[in-house]
Amino acid sequence: MTVIAEKRKRFNVSGVCNPEIHYMVDVQKRLKDMKELVDRGEYFSVNRARQYGKTTTLKALSRFLRNEYIVIFLSFQSLTEEDFKDEKSFVTAFVSGFIKAVKNSKNSVKDLDRNCLAKLERDADTDPCGKIRGMRILFDTLNELCAASSKRLVLIIDEVDSASNNQVFLDFLGQLRNAYLNRDETSTFWSVILAGVYDIKNLKQRLRPDDERRYNSPWNIAADFDIKMSFSVSEIAGMLISYEQDNETGMDVEFIAELIFGYTAGYPYLVSRICKLVDEKIGKRSQFSGKGAAWCGQGISEAVKELLKTPNTLFDDMIKKLEDYPELRIMLYEILFHGKAYPYNPYHYSIGIGVMFGFLKELDGIVVITNRIFEMHLYNLFLSEEVTRSEIYKAGLLDKNQFLENGILNMELILQKFVVHFSDIYDSKGERFIEETGRKLFLLYLKPIINGVGNYYVEARTRDLRRTDIVVDYRGQQFVIELKVWHGDEYNRRGEEQLAGYLEDYHLKKGYMLSFNFNKNKQAGIHKIAFGDKIIVEAVV
Repeated sequence: MTVIAEKRKRFNVSGVCNPEIHYMVDVQKRLKDMKELVDRGEYFSVNRARQYGKTTTLKALSRFLRNEYIVIFLSFQSLTEEDFKDEKSFVTAFVSGFIKAVKNSKNSVKDLDRNCLAKLERDADTDPCGKIRGMRILFDTLNELCAASSKRLVLIIDEVDSASNNQVFLDFLGQLRNAYLNRDETSTFWSVILAGVYDIKNLKQRLRPDDERRYNSPWNIAADFDIKMSFSVSEIAGMLISYEQDNETGMDVEFIAELIFGYTAGYPYLVSRICKLVDEKIGKRSQFSGKGAAWCGQGISEAVKELLKTPNTLFDDMIKKLEDYPELRIMLYEILFHGKAYPYNPYHYSIGIGVMFGFLKELDGIVVITNRIFEMHLYNLFLSEEVTRSEIYKAGLLDKNQFLENGILNMELILQKFVVHFSDIYDSKGERFIEETGRKLFLLYLKPIINGVGNYYVEARTRDLRRTDIVVDYRGQQFVIELKVWHGDEYNRRGEEQLAGYLEDYHLKKGYMLSFNFNKNKQAGIHKIAFGDKIIVEAVV
C-alpha cells in the first residue's frame, strides 16, 4: 500500500488562503462582526487596499453565513470592457455569473425557487439578437427569486473596481439602492456586500474630462464598515503558534509577532510575506544553523531586506498609483523628507486617495505613512531617483569600505566622515536648505554604506522639521541616530533626553546625534556626551 505523505502547510501570499493548507490568522471575530451587519440587513462596502485579504475574508464569510442565508458570491474580475459597453451586455454577463455562482453552491440550489431560477437562466441563454434584457427586467426577476426562496439572499460582489468607471455599473448600483429603499413593499436581497479598493460612494469616473473630479453617491445607503482587517499582534502570534506546533522552532512567539507588527502595522500581505520568506528562504542561509534559527530578530530583518529588494505586485501597484496621482506623490515626499505634518482630513483629495490605497493613515490627528515597510520602500524609491546627481551619495559610495570593523558597523566614523563631506559640499547653503534637505542628505550618504546588508527606517513619532530618529538595522545590530536642527541649548538638552529614552526602549547603551547647527560659534565635529548610563555621540555640522 502506498503511503501518501501529509502535505505541509505554508504561508500564502497569492490568491485566496485556505485554512487546510495555509497558515492563517483566526478571523472568527471579524466574521462574527460582519455577520452582525448582515443580520441587520445592511448594505455595505468593504474598501481596503490591494492584497489586504478582502477576497479571503469574503470567501470565509460566505461559508460562515450559508447555514442561515443563501449566499451568492460573484467577482467582477473576470468581466471585460465588452461586458460593460451597454445595459444588455452587462445584464447578460451578470446573469451568467449569478447562475454559475448558484451552481457552484449546492446549498443555494436546493433553497432557491426552481421556476424563478429557470426564468433567470433562460434570460441568460437568450440569443444575443433576441429581446433586449434591461436592468429593470433583471431586478424584477431577482426580486421574484428573493420572494420565493426559503431563505434570505445575501449578494457578495468582489472586485467591483473592475466596473467603477462605467455608467452601466452606476445604473446597477442605482437599482440596488432603489430595491433597498423599497424593500418594505418588495422582496429583494436581504444584504449586499461590495468589495474593492475604491470607495463605491466616491467614484472618480471617466465620464467627464480627467482634470475634473466628480464624486458620485449612487450607493449612499451603504452602512459604515469600521471592522478592522489589519492583523493585530495577538492575531499574528496566533498564526505563529500554529506554525510552531507543526515545526517546533523554539521561537519567542510574542517577540517575533511584535517585531513583524512593528514593520508591517498588520498589513496582511506584508505579514504573510515576511513569514513566508523566513520559512522558505532565510532559514536556508548558511548564517543560520537551521530553519528554526531564522525565527529571530536578525532573521526578520533579513526577510524585510529581501522583501524590499524583490519586486512584487504590491510595490508595482504603489509605483503606478504614484504616477497616476502626482499630488499624492508630492505629499508622501514632503512627509518623508521635509517632515511636513498634514492634519488628517479625509475630504482632502490626496489624503483621501492615500488612505484608500493604504499608503497613509491617521495618527494623533496627523497623516503618517501606514507602516515601516512602505516607508522604507518609498525612501528607497525617492532616493534612487537622486543618486546619480547627488555628490553626497557619491562620497558615501567611495567611503563605504571604511566602516566595517570585525563585522561591526562603525557608526561614529560614518558620522565623522559625513561631517567632513557635508562641510565641503554644502556649508555655503542657507538654513532653509538644510532644514528641508538635511535628513535626505544623510540618508543619501548612508544608503550605499548599508545597501544590500542593512535596513533603516524613521520613527514616525519624531519625524518633523526639527528632529528625526533614524533606526538602522545592520547584521542584527541596531543603531539609533537622532537628526535635529539646532535651536538653542535648551532644545538641544531636550533632544538628548528624548534620545536617551529611545535608547532605553531599544535596550541600547550608545546612541548617535547629528546636529545641523547654524550658530556662528558652533564647534563642528564629533563630541561625546555622558547622559545617565548612556553615551551619546554627537556630530555637529
